[in-house]
Amino acid sequence: MFEGLRDLIGGHYAPHGYCLLWDPWLVWTMAASDALIALAYFSIPIALVTFVRKRRDVAFGGIFWLFALFITACGLTHVVALWNLWNGAYELEAIIKLITALASVGTAILLWPLLPKAIALPSPAHLREANRALRAEIAEREKTEAALVQARKMEAMGQLTGGIAHDFNNLLQVVSGSLDLIAARTSEDERIQHLTSAALSAVDRGRRLTSQLLSFSRIQRIELRPVRVADVLSGLRDLLSRTITPSVAQHFATDSMSGVMADPVQLELALLNLAFNARDAMPDGGKLTVAVNDQHLEGRDDVADGDYVGITVSDTGTGMTRDVLARVFEPFFTTKPVGHGSGLGLSMVFGMARQSGGTVTIDSTPGKGTSVTIFLRRAEEARPLEAVKRRAETDDIRQLEGAKILVVDDEPIVREVVTDMLDGLGCKVITAENGEQALELVDSERPDALLLDFAMPGMNGADVARAALQRQPRTRIVFATGFAASEAIEAVVGEDAVLLRKPFSPGQLADALRRALA
Repeated sequence: MFEGLRDLIGGHYAPHGYCLLWDPWLVWTMAASDALIALAYFSIPIALVTFVRKRRDVAFGGIFWLFALFITACGLTHVVALWNLWNGAYELEAIIKLITALASVGTAILLWPLLPKAIALPSPAHLREANRALRAEIAEREKTEAALVQARKMEAMGQLTGGIAHDFNNLLQVVSGSLDLIAARTSEDERIQHLTSAALSAVDRGRRLTSQLLSFSRIQRIELRPVRVADVLSGLRDLLSRTITPSVAQHFATDSMSGVMADPVQLELALLNLAFNARDAMPDGGKLTVAVNDQHLEGRDDVADGDYVGITVSDTGTGMTRDVLARVFEPFFTTKPVGHGSGLGLSMVFGMARQSGGTVTIDSTPGKGTSVTIFLRRAEEARPLEAVKRRAETDDIRQLEGAKILVVDDEPIVREVVTDMLDGLGCKVITAENGEQALELVDSERPDALLLDFAMPGMNGADVARAALQRQPRTRIVFATGFAASEAIEAVVGEDAVLLRKPFSPGQLADALRRALA
């Protein structure tokens, strides 16, 4: 065996150096080259094996091992070539080359089918693009989650404010109704008339506030109609002249007198909120500007393409930082000291604009001021604003005399005040404190009309109206509420539903009943 091994590595053949005539330059150049190539070949498999062992997730790991074997065999051929410079071990060289050939052919056979898969692997550029898309998706998901949290918070706030506004409206109804009755019975006393007028003005401001709260809570659908911006700004100018200090200069730049689709009360309150915020941002004085201009918006995510009117309220005050600017529309967020702001102003402005089919933009720079623009859909043929009708006209009273009215409200004091109003209109009044009692009276008394509160324990106003119309189809229905969803009312009595918002005056009550009984 040892003799055979000796023949394999020694051989009976002349060494390669003999063919080179033992030229030292040729022999040593060949030796050095084969040695360096062999070392380089042997280092490559070590690197490949190390890579595959440390990155077990790498694709096509098997081909790396086979390629390492192929490179090792190639290195051995150069080692044998170096050996054969002085020894004729050509048999050993033949065996090593056979192993190299098998390894190379196997590698080639496996490599070609893997080539399409390898080409399909994402490049670094593709991976970077995928990473950017993944980061964008994560950011969008975080934004969606934040929006969901905000929506739930808004829903909770809406339920809270809606409940408060409903109860507050009932209180305002009692106060305003009582004041109207006092004013009617003391018409000759100018001092009492002056006091009741002032008190009724305060009640009207309270009514607007509760309407704003209900709009924020989405419980009350705002009443959109064409409104002349000029009329709203005229009332705003008069009010601001009395409430803003002379150190704040006012400028109204009304380039457009177009009408807009809006609820006039909500729009006036929104602009009033913006004006008061601007005033508070200028404690040392400055300039308040209200500008109106027509604009065509398109390509925006928040509103549909079309013609809009932009109403901008600007100030030269302290401005806001980027962090504050990102939260200004959140409910109850405020930078004002305790007792100087509720944090509802801008959130209600945003809610009013969105419900009106528009949007709000805000631009602010610390130390330079703030500009808030309300974009509302442009409208044609806007009508002038109408004043609140407090007293009933003679014709209204004449049409209502002798009408039998069933008042249904769960608040005793509200029923009492409304009953006094109806007595003054010459109506015959019967009352019920809940739906069940009301339906019994519908069967026994057969009233001409029902004056229904909407939000009541047990059967709500819509339930009572539906049951009453089934029993007495000719009965007329008037919903008197500060809480009702208009959709629910229209589902009961159709689009001709008569809706009376609390708090209401005797004149508004008479007008609603007259329309219902007509």
